[in-house]
Amino acid sequence: MEFIPYALPLIEDEEIKEVIDTLHSNWLSKGPKTVEFEKQFKEYVHAEHALGLNSCTAGLHISQLAAGIGQGDEVITTPYTFVASANTIIHTGATPVFVDIDPVTMNIDPKKIEEKITEKTKAIIPVHFAGYPCDMDPIMEIAKKHNLIVIEDAAHAVYTKYKGRMIGSIGDFTCFSFYATKNLVTGEGGLVTTHNEEWSDKMRVMSLHGMSKNAWNRYGDKGTWFYEVEYPGFKYNMTDVQASLGLVQLGKLEKMQQRREEIAKKYNAAFSNVEGFTTPYSNEENVHAWHLYVLRLKENEFTIDRAQFIEELKEKGVGTSVHFIPVPMHPYYKQLGYNIEDYPNALAAYNGALSLPLYPKMTDEQVDHVIDAVLDLAKTFKK
Repeated sequence: MEFIPYALPLIEDEEIKEVIDTLHSNWLSKGPKTVEFEKQFKEYVHAEHALGLNSCTAGLHISQLAAGIGQGDEVITTPYTFVASANTIIHTGATPVFVDIDPVTMNIDPKKIEEKITEKTKAIIPVHFAGYPCDMDPIMEIAKKHNLIVIEDAAHAVYTKYKGRMIGSIGDFTCFSFYATKNLVTGEGGLVTTHNEEWSDKMRVMSLHGMSKNAWNRYGDKGTWFYEVEYPGFKYNMTDVQASLGLVQLGKLEKMQQRREEIAKKYNAAFSNVEGFTTPYSNEENVHAWHLYVLRLKENEFTIDRAQFIEELKEKGVGTSVHFIPVPMHPYYKQLGYNIEDYPNALAAYNGALSLPLYPKMTDEQVDHVIDAVLDLAKTFKK
């Protein structure tokens, strides 16, 4: 069997036709398809406002700025995330404050948040790891009690539901990613939702160089050549080429998610009773988006370590990844004084984490090959 990559997008004729239509329209940057994608996405997640952007990172950045976060402030988040969650806090001039994860869900532990709140704390950024929702009710209660903003990092959480509510409708801001490996793909791209019109307007201005509201559509028939810059903004806007992919992908998201769930169930059935493995947590109360399938190898159960396990799988034609190297382990954050030993649950999760291929394009034969390869290694290298 040919090598099975860790992740591949599902791009079919519908996406190609929609992109070609966009190219023929001569409107390649932000235009009518971006506006339509924003409209359809906010309706999908039950949000009042949505802003298409060039990345989830951009959304995290301008969400904090729109909320007034800046120099001298502190923002609480998880150490077990991609660095963008923390980097954007640095970009605002604020200081990241990490709270260790729940060892079962691998999401930020709400029970540990309040002990990290100070008079400088302005926001909480929970990250819905792998597509499973954070426990949002206690997080929102803590935020209300301490007058904090909640900015959800939902890079993994398109399609995720928390107690029947769509992620994208709960926090003050919710930031999504449509990167090439995500559940909904626009190549690069992201989007932020909010129920607050004032914040939405601020972010829209910030995302396009800080130009005034009446300059957003300068080149349309209702636009104007005149513009004023209200803020030293950024070039963060989504393009119509990206949005054309997003519109088609949103329409087939349900079908793609069904396939992800099928694969995750097959993995769970194969691995849940294997000594030495911990399978991902999920329950019937919430909807897991299954962006990632993170199998955890238990310490000292095998004669090889996680790095060698990855190499052995590669020899068997299976691509994998590791999600994530905790933020405090990176050199920049080490030199700021962060120490991974302060977050033992995040460290333990990282030491055993192994992300297996999981995407709608996988065939049943490929899924079976991954299962066989993993089980063979578990048997061969069992202590």
